[in-house]
Amino acid sequence: AASAPKPLPSSGPKSLREMPHPLATSSSEEMGPALTPSPDLLLPRSIADKDLSLPNGTPVDTSSPASSSSLLNRLQLDDDLDVETRDLFVTVDDPKKHVCTMETYITYRVTTKTTRAEFDLPEYSVRRRYQDFDWLKNKLEESQPTHLIPPLPEKFVVKGVVDRFSEEFVETRRKALDKFLKRITDHPVLSFNEHFNVFLTAKDLNAYKKQGMALLSKMGESVKYVTGGYKLRSRPLEFAAIGDYLDTFSLKLGTIDRIAQRIIKEQLEYLVELREYGPVYSTWGGLEVELSEPLEGVSACIGNCCTALEELSEDMTEDFLPVLREYILYAESMKNVLKKRDQVQAEYEAKLEAVALKREDRPKVPTDVEKCQDRVECFNADLKADMERWQNNKRQDFRQLLMGMADKNIQYYEKVCVT
Repeated sequence: AASAPKPLPSSGPKSLREMPHPLATSSSEEMGPALTPSPDLLLPRSIADKDLSLPNGTPVDTSSPASSSSLLNRLQLDDDLDVETRDLFVTVDDPKKHVCTMETYITYRVTTKTTRAEFDLPEYSVRRRYQDFDWLKNKLEESQPTHLIPPLPEKFVVKGVVDRFSEEFVETRRKALDKFLKRITDHPVLSFNEHFNVFLTAKDLNAYKKQGMALLSKMGESVKYVTGGYKLRSRPLEFAAIGDYLDTFSLKLGTIDRIAQRIIKEQLEYLVELREYGPVYSTWGGLEVELSEPLEGVSACIGNCCTALEELSEDMTEDFLPVLREYILYAESMKNVLKKRDQVQAEYEAKLEAVALKREDRPKVPTDVEKCQDRVECFNADLKADMERWQNNKRQDFRQLLMGMADKNIQYYEKVCVT
């Protein structure tokens, strides 16, 4: 699952390559190469391909950064660079319970340290609740529709946890929220988003929430209201491969998640039996002096097994399951971005067909078709870059997770065998 997905044949009756360009009969002097369908729409490439340029040779600006220094920082914040080169650090800690007349909720301290010119101060400390994190995620999805937005932990209580104000649940959520912000911080485009800046620095976030959709980007609007019922002819091969990979990945990871939850449930049930089982031997030892020593030994051994099994179950609940859930949600987020990309491509195809039907001589390239092609190029470039970054993070996270769980299981059996 860690390797890049292999290109698979795409579905559909006709590829974009076979669609005649509406202005193909015009002279090359009038047209130029601007409306030649994008190579990214026609030819399968590796997900790691970094040759991002328009057909006329103009490099594609896929970031839409909020600051003038974003291009430089985009290179500086690459995942492979050392921590010393990074200039933005965010942590989530210190959860506090607030009891009000109408509701009870938890807030978390969000601490930011930075040397970026976009920030007025080198350090900020604000308190945020879960719905504030949800506001940030929605704003990022609206203003950066071409990028993969990290998933938030699910709002409702996870299966098996009754009290959402328990220390265990709050700590699990704190870790997930901390990882959510760190994912954004490490992203070379999302970390410069104006909404992210507001989230990290504003003392009163409610004032910004009331602005509603006022700051929605033009890209976001175009993605939200595009195709008009037009059906996409076919995905390019590499994006069809990504879609197939995500479907398989979600299916397999969902199976692992269900089995892991069942194992934990059975471990906890077994733990209850063990805790009742051990004291029986202690009671028995008190009745028969001759057998008291071996019986107390058995009781102590069962007690050690209880402790070891409890620790293993906690490790799986607190460390293993959250990573599985995060990547299941991550795959769904990637699928949503892929659907948005398909919508923009469908809009592009619809415009090409509309112009082809008119068959009018045009002295200039239709501006709306040019802009639509640029949006497709941006989507392709950003989606491939984010997919590559996601694959790298996934390999690192699962290597650390699986090796850690293997060590935990080894430690468990060592404790059980020693006893």
